[in-house]
Amino acid sequence: MADATSKSYFWKGFRDGTPFIFVAIPFGTLFGVFAAEAGLEIVQVVAFSATVFAGAAQFTALQLLQENAPTAIVLASALAVNLRVAMYSASLTPFLGAAPMWQRACAAYLTVDQSYACSIVQFEKEPKMTVPQRMAYFIGSVTPITPCWILATYLGAVLGTRIPESWALDFALPITFLAMLGPMMRTLPHVIAALVALVVSLLAVSVPFNLGLVIAGTAGMIAGAQAEVILDRRKAHA
Repeated sequence: MADATSKSYFWKGFRDGTPFIFVAIPFGTLFGVFAAEAGLEIVQVVAFSATVFAGAAQFTALQLLQENAPTAIVLASALAVNLRVAMYSASLTPFLGAAPMWQRACAAYLTVDQSYACSIVQFEKEPKMTVPQRMAYFIGSVTPITPCWILATYLGAVLGTRIPESWALDFALPITFLAMLGPMMRTLPHVIAALVALVVSLLAVSVPFNLGLVIAGTAGMIAGAQAEVILDRRKAHA
């Protein structure tokens, strides 16, 4: 019965994660095109996506490499962009931390924006789910995205510059994040963090090597955390 229930949660996660393929495919294709234009071989492009498996970090590293940025800046910027995944992991630990080590290792590799967004909403909505059920849902939510992402980067690398600019594939990145962020803006600290990050990113747009995004993200996290502390203090004194 437990196995059947876990299987049903896997397919529920699969269904919840499937809509994201409509942004993963153009997003991955766009990365493949950019990587090919930057001089990477097809094997390198596919290996890049399969090993890093982090679209925003991949774009960041690729752009900085094209600008001949120092290696230390490339690595630091890519890691900074991916710091949100560390926060995702911390947020998921109470739900998945009791799973076997090999399952947690798989989950670590598959922790991306889409799998986190689907899973955290589901886990909070059904807090009585068992650990196997949660892990099944988590894996299910990212199963339709992973092969599509890698295949799309391959197709992008093969097609290269043959894709016309009129297709505007670069819409995929902002649309993906908007689709994930909207349902997660549930509290005032969340909104404050987003607004502060937005304002700082506009003010820091001229900072070289796209480091303005790192500054904006840090400012947003600090603002959100501080807002949460203030609200907790007010509730305690109420």
